[in-house]
Formats: sequence, C-alpha cells, structure tokens
Amino acid sequence: MKHHLAFVLPSLAGGGAERVLLQLARSVDQRRFRGTLILLDGRGSLTELIPGDWQTIDLRCGRLRRALPKLIATIRGVAPDTVVSTFGYINLAILASRRFLPQGTRLVLRDANMPSLSLPEARFGMLLRVGYKILYRRADIVICSSQLMADEFADDFGVPRSNIAVVPNPVDVHTIRREAADTVRVPGRGLRFVASGRFVRQKGFDRLLNVFAKMPKQAHLTILGDGPDLGAIASEAKKLGVSSRIDLPGFQPAPWRYYGGADAFVLASRWEGMPNAALEALACGTPVIATPEAGAIAELAEMAKTGAITIAEMSRPYYSAMCAISPRPSNKLRSSLLPDAFRLENVVTQFEANLAA
Repeated sequence: MKHHLAFVLPSLAGGGAERVLLQLARSVDQRRFRGTLILLDGRGSLTELIPGDWQTIDLRCGRLRRALPKLIATIRGVAPDTVVSTFGYINLAILASRRFLPQGTRLVLRDANMPSLSLPEARFGMLLRVGYKILYRRADIVICSSQLMADEFADDFGVPRSNIAVVPNPVDVHTIRREAADTVRVPGRGLRFVASGRFVRQKGFDRLLNVFAKMPKQAHLTILGDGPDLGAIASEAKKLGVSSRIDLPGFQPAPWRYYGGADAFVLASRWEGMPNAALEALACGTPVIATPEAGAIAELAEMAKTGAITIAEMSRPYYSAMCAISPRPSNKLRSSLLPDAFRLENVVTQFEANLAA
C-alpha cells in the first residue's frame, strides 16, 4: 500500500517556499507515495505546479484562524500517514492540534527562514518564539535547509538532533537550463543585474535601489516579481532618478532566461533560509552578490566554486562588489555554478527518507 502524504500550503502564491514544496510533491516516487494537497486558499500563480495525480482540497479561507478547524477536519477526513508543512505559523498550529489528528499521523515540518532573523520581524514575534520552543520539539522530523538552521533549532529551540534532518532546497537544473537557453539581456553597454522575489520588506529591494543609484549610468537592474510594495519601489526608483535604468516586468513563472542573461544576480534580503532564487541563478551560471543576512548564504558559498558568490554588507561594500563584476563574454548560457547537493534528484532521495518512520 502506498504511503499517503498530505502537503499543507497557505496558497499558490509565487514564493520560494511554495515552489519548493510543490516541486517535492511532483518529484516523490509515485510507486511508493500518493498525495493530497491541502490549500488554505487555492488562489495564486503556481497552479501549473500542482501534481496532476494528487487530490487537491481548497479550504477557501485566507486566514489561518478561520481555516484551522477546517484544516484539522480535512486532515482527519483524508487520514494521511504523514503531514508535511513548510510555514512556521502553520507548523505551530498543526503541532498544537496534534491530539485531534488521527493517531499515528507523522508530522514532517520544514521552515523556510532562519528563525533568528525572521521572528524579530514577524508580528507577534515573541509569542511565535515561545511557540517554537514549546512545540517544535514535538515534530517527528524538522527539515532544515542548511546546517546553520539545524544548529539553531537544536541549540535555541531544544529540538532533539535526532529529530532534525538537513535537506537542501531542490533545484531542477535540467529544466532551468533548458528554459534559460534563450537568454534575456537588456540591450546596451554597461553591467546588467537581476533580482527576483516578492515585493515585501524581507527582500530589501528598497536598500538595493539606494546602492544601485550610485552605479554608473550605463548599468541596468531588472527586478522580477510582484507584491504589496511594488508601487512603493517604483516610486522610490523615480525619486532616486533611476527609473530609466530599472525594469519591473512583474512576476515571471520562468525567470531563468533573465538570470542567464545577467552579469550577476543581486540578493539584498534582510533575512532568508536558503534563497531559492540565488540557487537558480547559480544553476544558470550567473554569479551571486548577497547580504550576510541571507540565511545560510555563507554555507552555500563554501560549497560553491570560487567566485560564484560574493557576500557583502549593504551600502559601500555591496556597491564595490557590484562594480567588481565582470561583464559576461557572450549571450551564451554559462556553465552551472550550483553544487550537486542541490540538484533535484539528490534532494528528493533525502526528502523521501524522512517521510516514513
């Protein structure tokens, strides 16, 4: 009999955490596993990533406090062997409700961000931190995207190391490089940079603009994505006098052509776990400039080829790192810079090993 998985997501928004969980759902061995995808709110741009052979249940509730009774009732109804969730606040709700779940249900929980960086920025951050300390140790497995995150859960939140698994974020290198082959590059002389993500404070696009405004006038920046702060970023670009040197083409379901055509991918995040966009840029052969706050970026830099990742404090050091980038020699896609540990097939093997007791 196949092992029944229930994956829980808040929505189908175009964030990295949603993409990771959907990619894993699409990639697990169908001979061993069958799945149900439970969505608090089924709206979003990632509909095409839903596994075709999975049952999908849309609770049609945007807020967790409204969705939680339906979520628990749904889990009870489908009776999965394992529940998989990847957002801290949903993880906490599931853990707190565990006694209402079918007996023997296994909880495999993943966190998308470094708690030490994300919780101080969160609403009710102190309360969430208490919840992490009390509840996370009750999970059967806590999946961490880096050793840095694993150490934090063990040392700061008391999760037994025997209940922690380090599983890198999956990158479908073959698909990305196939889609990126026809690269997109803004015409003209000067360095070409690309950034990507939701337009929210976490991603630091506001401070990226302040640095980019000091770059030579031939330089160009493309920021892919959408979100609540898009209008504010567009207004700030106009205020800084760089609107003509910045493109904001919106959400791109396959952004890799832009990554492949850029001289560097710029990551200005205030916090991250393991930044998926940076991993995908490396798969396109594009070097990355990142802030130290970007989660386990230093861990990734140690694994990657020399020169693949530059870590620089925002402001003057970041500006210097951007100026030091070498223009790409041609529009041809460059060789992958991504360490093999992040390749989809290697990650799925590790992930599957943690799904069943």
